[in-house]
Amino acid sequence: MSPKFPALTARRAAAAAVTAALLVPLAACGNDDDSAGKKDDGGKDVNLTVLAASSLTDVFDTAKKAYEKDHPGTELTISPAGSQELAAQVRQGSPADVLVTADTKTMDGLKGETGTPTVIAKNRLVIATREGNPDKVENLKDLADPKLKVVLADDTVPVGRYSKQVLDKQHVEVKPVSKEANVRSVLSKVELGEADAGIVYKTDAATAPDKVDAVEIPDEQNAVAEYPAATLKDSKNSDAAAAFVKWLSTPEAQKILRDGGFQKP
Repeated sequence: MSPKFPALTARRAAAAAVTAALLVPLAACGNDDDSAGKKDDGGKDVNLTVLAASSLTDVFDTAKKAYEKDHPGTELTISPAGSQELAAQVRQGSPADVLVTADTKTMDGLKGETGTPTVIAKNRLVIATREGNPDKVENLKDLADPKLKVVLADDTVPVGRYSKQVLDKQHVEVKPVSKEANVRSVLSKVELGEADAGIVYKTDAATAPDKVDAVEIPDEQNAVAEYPAATLKDSKNSDAAAAFVKWLSTPEAQKILRDGGFQKP
């Protein structure tokens, strides 16, 4: 019986060798899966936080979908607020990757925190009135009527500074019933009937065509808002952030901005 044991041992050793050989590629595949599996819950490789001016809220929702479709390894989180609020967040060190403001002044004040900015779009002001324009507002001078409830953005906000600029240029003195923290708040006051009129960006008025009317301000009386975009130096995804900022100037992104009512940079 003893001669059989060496043969049995040899067969077991051979079987073990074959099994080990089969397991090696499986183990390698398992390692690859683990490496590729190091993603967030959405299955994305990178999540970029984009701090965007309030007036970009709607158009950046569209841009987000387009960008994620063409860049499946990147997920965007759009965080809209007034430009001055965004600047405060950057100074306080809030984690983010890209900043887009509604004016160059705010961006210039953050030179130590950002990369080189690129203007991606422009915008203009309009007078938003209640639907149907029941108060017959036709121009900036009509906003001085004391019977009219006018709401403006605060002077610390880009749209508030632009509003002051155009009103001062026409020597129009307005006593607003309130000053809001961002352009969307101004629009909301008019939409809800809490104000008769307000000065907003043309693109914001266009988001509520069934709730407000937009009274055009002639170009010679108007102000041009510029929207610069830049990466944030503290971004942990600097390459992906730079790629998104670059994409904002591509024909695809520019078409989205044009469709949203923004002007060419």
